[in-house]
Amino acid sequence: QVQLVESGGGAVQPGGSLRLSCTTSGFHLGYYAIGWVRQAPGKGPEGVSCISTSTTNTYYADSVKGRFTVSRDNAKKTVYLQMTSLEPEDPAVYYCSTKTRGYSDVCEAGEISPADFGSWGQGTQVTVSS
Repeated sequence: QVQLVESGGGAVQPGGSLRLSCTTSGFHLGYYAIGWVRQAPGKGPEGVSCISTSTTNTYYADSVKGRFTVSRDNAKKTVYLQMTSLEPEDPAVYYCSTKTRGYSDVCEAGEISPADFGSWGQGTQVTVSS
C-alpha cells in the first residue's frame, strides 16, 4: 500500500524556518519524482516544489524560489522540504506526493502542476504569524 506521511509543520514567526519531512512506504521511492503542494484555506492547490530521482533536477514555484530547498534520502525513504524566511503568504497545509502523470521519475520543467501528482498524504499544517 502506497503511503506518504508528512510531518514537521508548526507555527513560526515571519522569517522563521521549518523542515518538512515526507516519509514513504509501500513503493520504491528511488523510482519516483516527488512533489510538494500546498493549499491555503479558500484557495486551490499550489505546486511548490518537485525533485526528480536525479537529485540535481529540482524545481520551485516562483513564490518560494530562493527560500525553500527540496532534497531526498532514498535510503531513509524520505523527502524533505527546508523552508526558510517564511512569509505571511506561506501558511497552508503542505502535502507530498508521487509524480503520476508523464514520466514518473522526472519533474516537468516550468510550472509545478498539482495535477501531475497523486497519492497525497494527510498533509502537515504550516502557520506563520507574529
